[in-house]
Amino acid sequence: MRQLAAIMFTDIVGYTSIMQNDESHGMRIRAKHREIFEAQHAALNGNIIQYFGDGTLSIFKSAVEAVSCAIDMQQSFIEGDMSIQVRIGIHLGDILYDGTEVFGDGVNVASRIESISTPGSVLVSDQLNRELKSHPHLKTISLGSFNFKNVLEPIEVFALNKDFLNIPDLRNLSNSLSVSDKSVAVLPFENISPSDEHEYLSDGMTEEIISALTKIKELKVTSRTSSFHFKSKNLDLKEIGELLKVSTLIVGSVRLAGNMMRVSTQLVDVSDDVSIWSETFDRSLDNIFSVQDEISIRIADKLREHLGHFNIENHLINKPNVSVNGYTEYLKSRYLILKMNATDIDRGLAILKEVIKASPEYVYAYLGIHMGYVLKGSLGFMKSELAFSEGQKYLEKAIELDEDLPECQLQQAWISIFQKWDLDAAYKHLEKVHDANPFVDYYQTMASIIVIERNYDAATNYINTALKLDPFSNITHHLKGFIHYLQGDFEEAISFYKKSIDLNPSAEVSYLELGQALILSNRIDDALNHFKNLPKETDQLLKIGGITLVNIILEKKAAADDGLSKLRDALDSPHLERALYFLILCETLRENFDQVITYVKQAISYRLPMLLFLKVDPILQPLYEVSGFTELLKDTPTKKSRVSSKTRTYKKALLKPTLLERYRKELSKLMNSEFPFLDPFLTLRDLSEQMGIPANHMSQLLNQGFDKNFSEFVNTYRLNHFIEHIRKPENEHFTLLAVAYESGFNSKTVFNNFFKKVMGTTPSEYLKSIRTQ
Repeated sequence: MRQLAAIMFTDIVGYTSIMQNDESHGMRIRAKHREIFEAQHAALNGNIIQYFGDGTLSIFKSAVEAVSCAIDMQQSFIEGDMSIQVRIGIHLGDILYDGTEVFGDGVNVASRIESISTPGSVLVSDQLNRELKSHPHLKTISLGSFNFKNVLEPIEVFALNKDFLNIPDLRNLSNSLSVSDKSVAVLPFENISPSDEHEYLSDGMTEEIISALTKIKELKVTSRTSSFHFKSKNLDLKEIGELLKVSTLIVGSVRLAGNMMRVSTQLVDVSDDVSIWSETFDRSLDNIFSVQDEISIRIADKLREHLGHFNIENHLINKPNVSVNGYTEYLKSRYLILKMNATDIDRGLAILKEVIKASPEYVYAYLGIHMGYVLKGSLGFMKSELAFSEGQKYLEKAIELDEDLPECQLQQAWISIFQKWDLDAAYKHLEKVHDANPFVDYYQTMASIIVIERNYDAATNYINTALKLDPFSNITHHLKGFIHYLQGDFEEAISFYKKSIDLNPSAEVSYLELGQALILSNRIDDALNHFKNLPKETDQLLKIGGITLVNIILEKKAAADDGLSKLRDALDSPHLERALYFLILCETLRENFDQVITYVKQAISYRLPMLLFLKVDPILQPLYEVSGFTELLKDTPTKKSRVSSKTRTYKKALLKPTLLERYRKELSKLMNSEFPFLDPFLTLRDLSEQMGIPANHMSQLLNQGFDKNFSEFVNTYRLNHFIEHIRKPENEHFTLLAVAYESGFNSKTVFNNFFKKVMGTTPSEYLKSIRTQ
């Protein structure tokens, strides 16, 4: 019978030597080992499959029980006069179990994990570690990813973190350890042409190779931002590779002489700090497109030879519908625009406008112009509404030319959510981006949008992936901080905002939210100093608004009134949206809710993007109780959010054991009698309102009283409801998804993933099994 199981391998370290030196002592050790092993397995529902010499193989239906058993055994092994040195490895995977023997790849993986373990430790695979995330008492530490014999993909391995458990020293582990296998970063190619002006060509070659390699789905390719972070930095390649957490680096140079170019490339193995391949290509600039494809294919071939199997298409770069001269002009424009100063952006835009005159079908030229205007508006070089309006025309043309281009789909996702407030359409565009080529912008965008639904676990997964692809991106660190901020993890948010600012000192949105996180952490003096000491080049309205927020908290009425006056004056400036946002924050803190409503109405009249985040910003919690507030935002793509307490998330609220138990019983009764989980848009705040307790108490109740987060708690009820109804004969004509939606699930992916996590099989396989009974 095939099943999902937690597979455990153990062995006694040095047992052969012990038996050789003192056979009777060795027999006593084995007897004690088996006594402990069998007792703990019986206590935690483990099934012992086989003893072999000093080793064991066993399986569990529950990952948590398997880990708990391993921890209890290790504690017992070290107690008393006879300490036993045991290694334990556990993996969660599919197995075939015929009642006496276990087969399957999962058995091999568990065995390999146990083989790199150390005495007194418990190591688990990434697959099993995911099952522990909702069990805070089972903490783990990542040891990195490993290449195991006869295992196709690298496996990330974690060590259980308990006082009495050993955590292996990475330096002493098997050399099969790889920080990130099948991973590569393309460092900026060096311009060794006689003229510095030709740097656009070396940068362009780098970007094209990065773009080409990202088309290989099995390959993790560091994004442009993080690769270019090391441009002109005097660091060893090994150090750069370790910082980027990749196994391989691609370095090279470009030399242009007349119409000929020489491109030199090499692959560097990070772990050994050696070049594993190098080649020089002397080609005509007239053939630049075929040269880029040739070099990219060659690099991909060598990566495959070095890293292992992955599929490579016949072409990684297709010839664009633009002349060679037009393309090189495009590269010049991009090089200038990415310098991000007013003069060079304008120079780049002028070049691109000439390019589209000669090549009106070249989609990337229109996307480049759009990016240029967005930067002008964002950086204050042009009135934002005018810049965005001007750029929009070029974006629309790009979409008209190639709607399915991932970059166009990504832009349509932003338009759908922030202009049209159509969440479903946004996700459809993003799904197309993922299917075509999920570059780092996709993961950043998913994280940005999914927080609107308060799906913070999913947002964290997306942003963590973005961090792996782009570890030196200020945008990624900012978004990671934002997700922590929305969940009330203000200290974590502060650390990520600071990292964002370190990576990009002009990251104004990080300055703003860092100040808000300091306020919500009750670090008021730090917040005041932060806003007072913003860099001179920072928008002054940010400084005024931040200081005004602090002055309101400090009850400095005169200073606060002066700041509010300046913010109101700014409503007639290009910084309307920021001024409105600060005024909403300030008037909320003053509990001047009628004025807040007026400002929200004004924001709605302009359909400002900030409206989508008003209902998730923790500093605005008091608004959730204000009559008419949620009604105003009814057209935004989120469910109404209500709370029954003015308690703010930065004030710690503790539940006493007696109160915790009372609430636990009341919540169980509510779930089983009124079925709130059938509402697909149910939020923690909704549930807390129905219970009549603050949202913070509800969160603590779920975690402490049920050992679950909100999603797991509610989805467990939805899953039980689904199983009950899918088994009824009268529901046979309904699809699985229809019954899932009727049970309260609002996402096919969430339903499928949760079902498999809990049931150990897919919904369709489960349905087949019950209909054949």
